[in-house]
Amino acid sequence: MSTQSGNQNPPAVVPDRLFDDAETEKRWLARFHAPRISVPEWARDAPDANVYVSNASGVWEVYAWDRATDSHRRVTNRPNGTLHATPAPDGTAIWWFDDTDGDEFGSWRSQPFNGDSSAAVKALPDIHDGYPAGLEIGNRVIAAGVSTDDGSELFAKIDGVTERFYQHADDAGIASMSRDESLLAISHSEHGDSRHPALRVLSTDGFATVAEKWDGEGKGLQALEFSPLPGDQRVLVLHERRGREELLVWDVRADTETELRIDLPGEVVADWYPDARALLVVHFHEARSSLYRYDLDTGELSAVDTPAGRIGGAGVRPDGTIEYSWSSAAEPAAVRARATDGTDAVLLTPPGERAPGSAPVTDAFVEGIGGRIHALVSRPADAPEGPLPTVFSLHGGPHAADEDRFSAYRATWLDAGFAVVEVNYRGSTGYGSAWRDAIEGRPGLTELEDVAAVHDWAVESGLSDKDKCVVNGASWGGYLTLLALGTQPTRWAAGVAGVPVADYVAAYEDEMEQLRSFDRALFGGAPEDVPAVYRECSPLTYVDAVAAPVLILAGDNDPRCPIRQIENYLDRLAKRDAPHEFYRYDAGHGSLVIAETIKQTSIEVYFALRALGMR
Repeated sequence: MSTQSGNQNPPAVVPDRLFDDAETEKRWLARFHAPRISVPEWARDAPDANVYVSNASGVWEVYAWDRATDSHRRVTNRPNGTLHATPAPDGTAIWWFDDTDGDEFGSWRSQPFNGDSSAAVKALPDIHDGYPAGLEIGNRVIAAGVSTDDGSELFAKIDGVTERFYQHADDAGIASMSRDESLLAISHSEHGDSRHPALRVLSTDGFATVAEKWDGEGKGLQALEFSPLPGDQRVLVLHERRGREELLVWDVRADTETELRIDLPGEVVADWYPDARALLVVHFHEARSSLYRYDLDTGELSAVDTPAGRIGGAGVRPDGTIEYSWSSAAEPAAVRARATDGTDAVLLTPPGERAPGSAPVTDAFVEGIGGRIHALVSRPADAPEGPLPTVFSLHGGPHAADEDRFSAYRATWLDAGFAVVEVNYRGSTGYGSAWRDAIEGRPGLTELEDVAAVHDWAVESGLSDKDKCVVNGASWGGYLTLLALGTQPTRWAAGVAGVPVADYVAAYEDEMEQLRSFDRALFGGAPEDVPAVYRECSPLTYVDAVAAPVLILAGDNDPRCPIRQIENYLDRLAKRDAPHEFYRYDAGHGSLVIAETIKQTSIEVYFALRALGMR
């Protein structure tokens, strides 16, 4: 057993092995080591040239797949991994984002599709480094967004000449470019609310404004994609005019729009079929997603049969084949292809053994102060009767949601004997705009009202042992974990916070500008504008009330939840001699290295077992 030093704070304990039982130890490690793969993205004009990311090497890296020869090869090889890549339209090159040790600050690099990373060059040498804010690659026009502490800048390279065509102190980004490269849609928050952006369409010939669209306060718009047909100036847009995310088709040149009334509960997102006469719709409802085809001429909606679970990405090939990723809590992810005749088969099988399965999730609906709360509940397959030690796992975001998807992380907690409860608290997506936006002006504390309601239900229903409840999460979930430990100290026997916001004022000072813009919209201003709100919603305010042991994990290069504000919180814990452990690693907002992910998971679970007297 080893420890890892982190300043003067007690270092986290790294167990030599997590489970005494050899089969259990083998199984949990196998889930993480099992190769995974993303849905391939093909070059627009050369669909045999494909790019995907995979952890097959033990690190998430970019891979190229030539379908004509069915040859696969790794494109990038960086110590901390590479996650963002796309093929050039003609299939001759691959673009990937190059940052430093996971800090997300850098530039796009390009290399020949058939070359290796030694041939990679800075793709846009006339554009300074920054955080990425959108990229559209055409044959003649390339548009890229860059965010820095000074705000947002949008650039275009046309016929070899690069110019900056937009600059603003608030958040903005490249959204989509028309197939003929004459129009460029950008997202902006000049009205001061990056959480509900507006759209502007510019002509690439001089960048004059062609059209604007803003639905007003509290109603965001997102340009998903222009039509794939040359000369077709329709763009698919996500709106929330009726309190949930829905679709419309905006004909920019004609300045007309058509709202698509898709009669499904929950929310939707979509992409075009290659002929632009239909949409592939991904529908999300109560933690599960499904696929539909929507005919734009007739308005007919037809289901694309998939099992209950999560669709992790989907697209339509030129021949009409739908390629998608699917998993459930019980079944590991697979990339599948559904042909036009209805046959469905695995498209790509990564090398190596498939991940062992896990337990399914069930639904719990709990009445809370703000309405009905949806939670996902998992029990170990061999759990005894009666209340169990329980991990309340709080998702990041906050605008995200826990889903019925495969998770090696969740499965490890189950193997360790914990029930797992995942709470889609107010702030989560997929449950309507009002639910998502209910945390405005009081973030953190609002979500924890829902967590408390679900915790009460779990104890009263007999699921959870009230003396053995752990609160756990990463990113926004880590923030909620620390806030819960300080504001609800009698509920929790331990807390595990990964890459959290711990001192919100210091976090605001150090975080990337895109998140500052987000925080201003969420809190109602910057810390100097609404200091009481930041104080009330910061875990640091309540650190002296923390009673349970807490483990904190943080990355040195994290631009989202920077290290200084976490150190401020740890210093306050140390001054109180409060029981805590700290694990610090050399990467950013999480790790793309599988060995590091395994190490952190073992630290977290072992900490909780010790804190609850189970080891």
